[in-house]
Amino acid sequence: MTTPRTLTMLKRTADRIERQTPAHRDRAVDGLRALALLAVPTGHWLLGGFTLDSDGGLHNASPLSSFGALAPASWVLQMLGIFFLVGGYASVLSFRRRAGSTGAWLRGRIVRLGRPVLGVTAVWALAAPVLYAAGVPQATLRTGATLVIQPLWFVGVYAAVTALTPYCVRAAHRLGGWAAAPLIGSVAVVDFLRYGPPADSVPSWLALLNILPGWLFAYQLGVSWGEGRIGRRGAWLLLGGGTVLFAALLGVFHYPASMVGVPGAARTNSHPPSLLVLALAAAQSGAAILLRDRLARLLARPALWAPVVVINLCAMTILCWHQTAMLAAAVPGSFAGALAGLTTAPDSLGWIAARLAWMPVFAVLLVVIARHARRFETPPQAGRRSAALRRAVAGVLAAGFAVFALGLA
Repeated sequence: MTTPRTLTMLKRTADRIERQTPAHRDRAVDGLRALALLAVPTGHWLLGGFTLDSDGGLHNASPLSSFGALAPASWVLQMLGIFFLVGGYASVLSFRRRAGSTGAWLRGRIVRLGRPVLGVTAVWALAAPVLYAAGVPQATLRTGATLVIQPLWFVGVYAAVTALTPYCVRAAHRLGGWAAAPLIGSVAVVDFLRYGPPADSVPSWLALLNILPGWLFAYQLGVSWGEGRIGRRGAWLLLGGGTVLFAALLGVFHYPASMVGVPGAARTNSHPPSLLVLALAAAQSGAAILLRDRLARLLARPALWAPVVVINLCAMTILCWHQTAMLAAAVPGSFAGALAGLTTAPDSLGWIAARLAWMPVFAVLLVVIARHARRFETPPQAGRRSAALRRAVAGVLAAGFAVFALGLA
């Protein structure tokens, strides 16, 4: 139960954050980023599960394999389109304010992305042998490593699209909101070659051509938005056009309904992104732009603004460590046997109810982990030589963990 003293402390914290917030801060954009960030752990925790083998090892599973009707939940929880939209918007504002060269600006942003990734992978590289020595099965360690690595692909893709910011700005100046149109056209062509006749004659690597334009699409929309080239009319076009295209791809062209990968499924929308992902991103982007002013008024309240600030300050920590929080419950739970919603197969309605009950546990564990892991988001305070040595060691550990997680060792 929340005590009056706790409420007073929270109110003082919220008021302090309110006083420290610059008047020019775009609260709506920060709110959209926070919403997209929270959707990542929520989606992974809700749509990811485990099975337990006879030796006590954990293996990945998904309730979507048994409950296709849950697919619409992935439409809500797949908010990477919003994340890239907001990323493009924020990047163009930062790009305008840069004090040094474009290269220096880009290096600064890449370092901020890379430091937390090195942190989580280095920590897991050190923890894995200890856990194995403590009796954790190798199957569990491989499952855990896969889950930890899984969301980190986003960082590499985000770094790549960030590097293209100067070109996105030029495209926005020339074509306005239509600068993203060639990207959606490119993905449509690749999808047609992949799934249209004769699909068997198309090499499998062709799908990889969708990775960059697929995720650059919403980022380019964000850059055009930040440059003032997308207004309410363009937002309505994105919302309506994206919704119609989404419905057509599902109903007429029979795209998979789930926005995330389903074990055993022949096709996936997410890796690499299909045209359905871009249709959803377009609709989400249009809705976000239309709701911007209303969201800004809502976040003018200190009690609502304070958690948005905290979430944004811990953005990379949430992204990098939320799977570890789930594993922090599941790995010890595997030694206790079959725990409903945690180590049992996600193939019943009871599992869904039990998993919802586990969600607050995962959230508390993430908060506890974040109190210590947050340091990886801040620059090191030590001298250059010590910092360089630590980065080198972390890099070696991260590379070793990546080799293990990707099944190369």
